[in-house]
Amino acid sequence: MAGHRQSRKRRYITWAVAGAAVVTGAGIAAQASMAATTWPAQKTFTGRAFDTCTAPSLSAMKAWHTGFYGAAAVYVGGKNRGCAQPNLTASWVKSVDSLGWKLIPLYVGAQPPCRSGADPEKLTASTAASLGAKDAADAVAKASALGMKAGSAVYLDMEAYDITNKSCNDAVLTYVRAFDKGLHAKTYRAGYYGFSSSSAKAIATAKDRTDLPGNLWYALWDKQNTTTADWPWGSTQFTPHSRAHQYLVNSKESHGGVTLTVDRDAWDAPVALVG
Repeated sequence: MAGHRQSRKRRYITWAVAGAAVVTGAGIAAQASMAATTWPAQKTFTGRAFDTCTAPSLSAMKAWHTGFYGAAAVYVGGKNRGCAQPNLTASWVKSVDSLGWKLIPLYVGAQPPCRSGADPEKLTASTAASLGAKDAADAVAKASALGMKAGSAVYLDMEAYDITNKSCNDAVLTYVRAFDKGLHAKTYRAGYYGFSSSSAKAIATAKDRTDLPGNLWYALWDKQNTTTADWPWGSTQFTPHSRAHQYLVNSKESHGGVTLTVDRDAWDAPVALVG
């Protein structure tokens, strides 16, 4: 996400410019191309989640399991992933799952061609489809190696960009569709993180819904712990249990005597199946 790969100041500039419940089987209809043979039941978490650049240590996760948060997003891969992940192993995933945490796999794939800055991997109109397929295969491999099974949702991180740039936006949508098709082929659910003013808006307002993600995690830093009251688009979109909202960033918090700086999320969407 923006703050995990940029300074806080740049993060806000980029944005300006451009009680847990587990539910099984919900939200499958929201996926555009999920004509697989048999899909594992979906695991949905509803409640507060957090994300931070480097997955915390197991001891920190134990300390933070106070009931305030019930899920944590972790960066499973992608060439644009901004932080090393010394703690993120299959053993760590199994251990935090056994504590009761729900995990949200996040993949930082290729970024838009019209984005400023030196992203290690950028897509182009000519490479969008092939890169999307390649990155999907890598995302599935990375998630699977961590013990996140088929049926899990994998969230593609797309940073802010100028969606009024038609050629750029078309290339991004081509990439996203190829990425999602690759996930679905391996029976993984497709999720997407983006900004309500740009990258998430491009997904929510696209007229052609073919192969677009069925779960939308939108960044809107209004400090409202909700996925409904500030939802920017149609009330029937991304329902049921297919929305998440990053509502506060760079929050320095202490739980169980351990202090971390995290982003806060209101969550009502699928998470990883671990085992």
